[in-house]
Amino acid sequence: MKRVSFFAVFVLFVLGFYLQADASLLVRGTDTLGNQLIYDSDLDITWYDYVHSADTWQNQMDWASTLTTDFGGTIYDDWRLPASDTCTGYNCSGSEMGHLDYVELGVPRAWGTSSFVDGFTGNTESFLNLQPFIYWSSTTTDITGDITGGWAQAYDMGYHNQSPNDKTAFPRYGVAVRTGNVFAAVPEPSSILLLGSGLTGLFGFFRSGRH
Repeated sequence: MKRVSFFAVFVLFVLGFYLQADASLLVRGTDTLGNQLIYDSDLDITWYDYVHSADTWQNQMDWASTLTTDFGGTIYDDWRLPASDTCTGYNCSGSEMGHLDYVELGVPRAWGTSSFVDGFTGNTESFLNLQPFIYWSSTTTDITGDITGGWAQAYDMGYHNQSPNDKTAFPRYGVAVRTGNVFAAVPEPSSILLLGSGLTGLFGFFRSGRH
C-alpha cells in the first residue's frame, strides 16, 4: 500500500511540474504572428508581448477589446488593457503594469531592459517588444475634482511611475493582457509520449516491487 501511495504522489508531482511550475513569469510560446505570450502566475494573467502604437485612451481600449490571437490552434479574444489602482508616483506596484515593472522585472534595472528568469525552464528570457514608453491602463480616474471620467491611469515603463492622463489630449501606447493562463489546443506529441513512457515505466517498477 505504501508503494502505491508513493507512486500516486509521485505521479501528481510530476504532472504538476510538467503542466506549470510554481513561478512568476513563464513564456508560454508564440502566437501565429510570432508574438510571445507570457504568463504571470502571481496575478494569474497573461501578457501579450506586442506594443500598439500611441493613440488615445478610447482607441487603445477598442484595440485591446477586439484583439484576437491564435496560440497553437486556440483562439483567445478576451484581451484588455491592464487594470490599475489609484496610486500616483513611484512604487505603484499594486497595478498590473506596476507589478510587472517593480515585482517581476525589478527596479532599478538598465534602461529599456525587460529580462527575467523563466520560472519553468530557468532560462533568461525577455519581453521582446516592451519598450520604456507610457502605457494606458483600463482604469478611469478623476483629477482636481473632475468627475466626468476624462482621465485614466497611465504607467511609465521608462521612469517607473504612474499618474492620471487626459484620455484625449495625450496619445499613449497600448499593451494587452488577459485573465488566466493560455494553452495550445494540442500538446506536442513527442512531449506527451515521453511523459507517458516515463510514467508507464515507473508504474511497472512499483508493481514489480510489490511481488
